[in-house]
Amino acid sequence: MIRSMTAADKAPVMDLVRATGFFRPDEVTVAEELIDIYLGQPDQKDYGIVVSVDESGRVAGYMTFGPTPLTVGTYDLYWMAVDPRAQGRGHGRALVEWLEAHVKAAGGRLIIIETSSVPKYEPTRRFYLGLNYPEVARIPDFYQPGDDRVIYRKVIG
Repeated sequence: MIRSMTAADKAPVMDLVRATGFFRPDEVTVAEELIDIYLGQPDQKDYGIVVSVDESGRVAGYMTFGPTPLTVGTYDLYWMAVDPRAQGRGHGRALVEWLEAHVKAAGGRLIIIETSSVPKYEPTRRFYLGLNYPEVARIPDFYQPGDDRVIYRKVIG
């Protein structure tokens, strides 16, 4: 099940973000800042956050997304993480499919996803390719030397 994030979800979401081992401490801080904006400013329109819950009601994944500023109908998938104990059970796919439906219902036309080129992100890159998000750009050494920004996109509608 996918639903909007609540304040009670913050601790489990932060735990799973840390548990993935994919995010540096500064990235974890930014993820938490976005969660705090989402929870503390319910009228803001920059970020949406949803969680995926398993059969027992436990938070298994989360996603931060929003309309891309200064575009018409483009959305960014900013952050997504699935608890390592729940990976491979369809939570990531369900989150992305939920986003696609949300963007379509909002009249959006395009979803952009970016990630890192370092080897530990290879499964992530395969995941996006498997969901029909082709790589459309790569900026060498973007995050740091040897770590490219890899950009994927999908046309919706």
